[in-house]
Amino acid sequence: MFDRLFGRKSANDAPGLPAIRNVTIGRTVVLDPLAWRRFGGALLFPFDSDTLQIVAQGVVALDEGGFIHRFYTDDDVMFQAVSNDRAGQDITDVTIFAPWQSRYPGRASERPAWRERLTARSFTDDGLPEYRRAWFGDEAERQEPVSFWEDVHDDRDGIVDRRIFQTCMLYARTVEGDGRELLLAIDQENEAGEVSFEIMLGMALELGEFRA
Repeated sequence: MFDRLFGRKSANDAPGLPAIRNVTIGRTVVLDPLAWRRFGGALLFPFDSDTLQIVAQGVVALDEGGFIHRFYTDDDVMFQAVSNDRAGQDITDVTIFAPWQSRYPGRASERPAWRERLTARSFTDDGLPEYRRAWFGDEAERQEPVSFWEDVHDDRDGIVDRRIFQTCMLYARTVEGDGRELLLAIDQENEAGEVSFEIMLGMALELGEFRA
């Protein structure tokens, strides 16, 4: 999903890379598989393992002051924690996402059309049911998506290896057993100007449903 970009920040200028509840590059996250298996075949979430080997880590500083911490496996499964602080001491949300589909636009006209899809109150795609907008609620017919830069690290030296600009919207659908499946639709561009459209499926985790 991520390509190596040009340039690196000086290690002297980069803040230390935080470990979030002991999760960071080089460590293994052990998940409670009952978190998704209890829903039987109702989830389309394309993941069924109880371990994640973390090989890369991303940090997003949100405009409103919060932080998103992302931890990636070799096959781009993404373990994500949202916190009110960069150190990750005050976690408000934990999710796991797995790739569903990646597209690489061949024409410039494809990007505005994809961006417009991210403003809609619902989202669907080939092989997927309808998901309703989870961010901002689905009352408004149109809602602008969220945009941010993600600093991605391949090791713990504090140097940013690549930066990716993302515009995204989160959707969700209810599944049997009082569950909820998430869909993250993303427009992303690296510093070299390479663009891709990503669809990831996931679900929320409780703090007791993982350890590292």
